[in-house]
Amino acid sequence: MNDVSEISYAEAIKDAMAIALQADERVFLMGEDIGVYGGAFQVTGDLVHRFGEDRVIDMPISELAGAGVAVGAAVNGLRPILEFQFSDFAALAMEQIANQAAKMRYMLGGEVSVPVVMRFPSGSGTGAAAQHSQSLEAWFGHVPGLKVVQPSTPYDAKGLLLAALEDPDPVMIFEHKLLYKVKGEVPEGHYTVPIGKAAVVLEGRDLTIVASSIMVPRALDAAGELARQGVSAEVIDLRTIRPLDRETIVKSVCKTHRLLCVYEGVKTLGIGAEVSASVVESEAFDFLDAPIVRLGGAESPIPYNPELEKAAVPQKENIIDAALALASGVR
Repeated sequence: MNDVSEISYAEAIKDAMAIALQADERVFLMGEDIGVYGGAFQVTGDLVHRFGEDRVIDMPISELAGAGVAVGAAVNGLRPILEFQFSDFAALAMEQIANQAAKMRYMLGGEVSVPVVMRFPSGSGTGAAAQHSQSLEAWFGHVPGLKVVQPSTPYDAKGLLLAALEDPDPVMIFEHKLLYKVKGEVPEGHYTVPIGKAAVVLEGRDLTIVASSIMVPRALDAAGELARQGVSAEVIDLRTIRPLDRETIVKSVCKTHRLLCVYEGVKTLGIGAEVSASVVESEAFDFLDAPIVRLGGAESPIPYNPELEKAAVPQKENIIDAALALASGVR
């Protein structure tokens, strides 16, 4: 068994990349300011000094060009990891992501694969305003051919990245900016967390809370307060939104009879809609004792003002209020 260390989410990601760079000469990193500067959020750190500028490549300020190079390199047998400074900047590269990387295997009859990994610092809470604070993972989850993951812990951040590097298809990893400094126990060396498998991180009996990314620790904090008020919440960490682990969600709702979907992205057409539909279309529908509740972000760009920014996305208190109302309601 590997030794375990307590390290941050960012350190876990860097550790995964270092392991991959050491083990496989096909792996290389690309991104703006990921070299000497160490990345916009200091995730790549000293990797350029350890592996050289040929494997940790500072790219020009062009997300479209960088994504194109990464996709082309992957098609030709390499294993690129492309870092975006902010997930919002993916809008500039959607041609290469959605029209090229996602579709090549289909359009060429399975004769090629595109094993590219793209990393996206995501979410609000840093005062970076509307163009640097969005949660856009649902965009990518809508595209067949892409796999989309949202790790909520250092353990999952490392394990899912290493799993992504073994996957033959494009994997999009959304890393919440507020999680980078959060610490947790992480095994040393190589291990993987399966893509497409959710985790029941807290068992309960009265309702199911389905969350991902930063909403997982907020849901767990809320569950602690709910328990003190006599409500037992089961918390599911999706970890992956495409492919979605419907089986784990359905099994939980059949047990608890209530479902609360919590996510940071805008409520309309968000992850919660797909989770809700998956339950309604399953045997769990007959077990529901109350309507499903979606608790998502406001129908607004993320404000710059810190109080408005906080109000625009679900917080612990919002989860508690929604859960209490759901637990007391009857369909």
